[in-house]
Amino acid sequence: MRKKERGSSGPDDGDIISREALLAFLGQNPEATKRDIARHFDIRGGGKIALKRMIADLSQEGTVKRQRGKKLLHAGHLPEVTVLEVTDVDAEDGLLCKPVNWDSEAPPPRILLQEGSPEGRALAIGDRVLARLTQDHGAYTAKTIKKLGAAPNRTVGVFRKLGRQGRVEPVDKKARQDFHVAEADMAGAHDGEIVVIEPSTDRQLGLPRARIIERIGKSSEPKTISLIAVHAHGIPDQFPQAVMDEAERARPATLDNRTDLRKVPLVTIDPPDARDHDDAVWAAPDEDPKNKGGYNAIVAIADVAHYVKPDSHIDREALRRGNSVYFPDRVVPMLPEKLSADLCSLKEGKDRAILACHLTFAADGRLKSHRFERALMRSAARLTYNEAQEALDGKPNEKTGPLLKDILKPLEACYRLMCKARDRRSPLDLDLPEHKIELGPDGRVKSIGVRERLDTHRLIEEFMIQANVAAAEALEAKRCPLVYRVHAPPSPEKLLSLSDFLGTMKINLPKAQTITTAMLNLILKAAEDTPNRELINVVTLRSQSQAEYNPENIGHFGLALKRYAHFTSPIRRYADLIVHRALVRSFGLGEGGLTDREIDRLRKTAEDISAFERRAMAAERDSNDRYIAAFMSDRVGATFDGRISGVTRFGLFVRLSETGADGLVPVRSLGREFFNHNERSHSLVGEKTGTTYRLGDKVKVRVDEATPLTGGLRFTLIEGGQAGSPTRGPARRTRDATPPRAAKRRR
Repeated sequence: MRKKERGSSGPDDGDIISREALLAFLGQNPEATKRDIARHFDIRGGGKIALKRMIADLSQEGTVKRQRGKKLLHAGHLPEVTVLEVTDVDAEDGLLCKPVNWDSEAPPPRILLQEGSPEGRALAIGDRVLARLTQDHGAYTAKTIKKLGAAPNRTVGVFRKLGRQGRVEPVDKKARQDFHVAEADMAGAHDGEIVVIEPSTDRQLGLPRARIIERIGKSSEPKTISLIAVHAHGIPDQFPQAVMDEAERARPATLDNRTDLRKVPLVTIDPPDARDHDDAVWAAPDEDPKNKGGYNAIVAIADVAHYVKPDSHIDREALRRGNSVYFPDRVVPMLPEKLSADLCSLKEGKDRAILACHLTFAADGRLKSHRFERALMRSAARLTYNEAQEALDGKPNEKTGPLLKDILKPLEACYRLMCKARDRRSPLDLDLPEHKIELGPDGRVKSIGVRERLDTHRLIEEFMIQANVAAAEALEAKRCPLVYRVHAPPSPEKLLSLSDFLGTMKINLPKAQTITTAMLNLILKAAEDTPNRELINVVTLRSQSQAEYNPENIGHFGLALKRYAHFTSPIRRYADLIVHRALVRSFGLGEGGLTDREIDRLRKTAEDISAFERRAMAAERDSNDRYIAAFMSDRVGATFDGRISGVTRFGLFVRLSETGADGLVPVRSLGREFFNHNERSHSLVGEKTGTTYRLGDKVKVRVDEATPLTGGLRFTLIEGGQAGSPTRGPARRTRDATPPRAAKRRR
């Protein structure tokens, strides 16, 4: 091998190559060994000792790193074969990646996974591949060798700097141990920061190792609370550039082949802080003499399918998200803001593309007929629930006064008709308070109160339900595949548990072959004026199955409907967009209809969006818990009234009446006796005194601990519990200190 860049002295005089020459060689020859370097530069004898010393110095300062075995790599350069993680979608329909292992302080290079990679089309953001790299003028491209699946589970925690080492304390209440972070893996994090870590797969003694892959923000900042939930649940919150570019190219829809409904006074009725408006409504008496006393109505829904075409960048990203996620301080939208808050939002006085559902109701509230069309509308007014309610209650303002007679009153009259049909089918009528977190200008919790439930809420809800029913019926009539919103009846096991619980309160659940919502409503009605009203509502709710999306229709038990499909919120739910496309395809309404490829994937899509919905619900719940804990942290030591909301063998969960905050009363704080957990009656029963704590009981507690980072609250019971007779019952002991005899028998 020819000599390169040696000094003028002989090979044995200790003079070797320069640092720059060595690093340049490693840049061109990743994973070279010390022997390769010596051969290339013709280093012999004492020069090898000097070379070894130079490599050691470069390795210690981090300029060169040792790979598997004796291989060396210039930090900041990538080997020919490496593991990549997909991070973004390129505008030219490629996938952008980053190296999983990157030891330089400089930003990692953006690597294009070339079109035509064997598995490139099947990859999604977050997936990992083993890839072969090529470099041209500093730019990397890659071809997939093997798909490795999604990135390993990531954890969110608080970083603690301990000298030159670090530790991360997970924010998940269920986490059982911290993680050790080496100095090289800290990514510049500061003490007290919230970070995302990736646990190491290497097994070793002591705490498990991890590396910091993202810094979220200071733990003291209010905005960090929802960001913790976003990252902990893996919710995508940044749109790829290709998606943003595609959204920016969108333009307002024109009349074209649409029906012109701009003169129909459709109105939106939403919360005051709503940023997007999916739906608008209108109603008027039916002038057809054959339908005396009936009403015509229009439910206008944003025509998202006009803007989001199948398999476009926006479409793929929307499917990856599944739905929008709502936190007290922000929304993580399913669609870019250009669409969700502008072009698709039914703004007052703006021309907007819609999919119009025309409904005709008989005088008894029965839905007689329906039809769908693409149209252009112009909202006559943007109203809030409170504004509309006050107008209907006889207190109109300057805005609602002119709308009352011709718009709001007919809507209310049509709603009253629909209520007749609703009462006949008797959907499950649970009555449980819902709390709302209100933030101040500084982002901190200002107040927490019970969300007001108005007739205008129910009005819009019923219009949406009827439009959803119409969509399902219309598509079934066309025999077009779709995704239903289904809700299975309670399982036999849950019904048995509910029956056992009601039996402890001398209430009999009808023993019918098929349970109905009407049967459950009779029980809820009977409990309305009793102290156990809230308790029975809670236990009935817990006996229900979870609703989901499915291409197979099993009906919707809770709503007492045979067929039901989400149609009314395509801005924030992918399921509704699928139904829109199915309607466009079935009724020949133009471009953007459901494709054959989408139909083939309906089952997988339904499973995915059901999982994404559960992910969003968990993230929203965790975020609310942390905001509430932050609010309660200033009230440690104060006492509050509440009710027992959960009973477990390790303690009682208590929900405070004022704020809806849930906290734990550990069983060890209930007294110096053993408590048996009775699952049938949802209670803890003292073995010596018979003191009983049961689900739904009123109690008074003291706040002992509030931890905003985990959302945890710990209470001490001040008042509560019912006197009873000592009993051993179906014992499930709640203490570790098992009496000796029992312990002996157990062994």
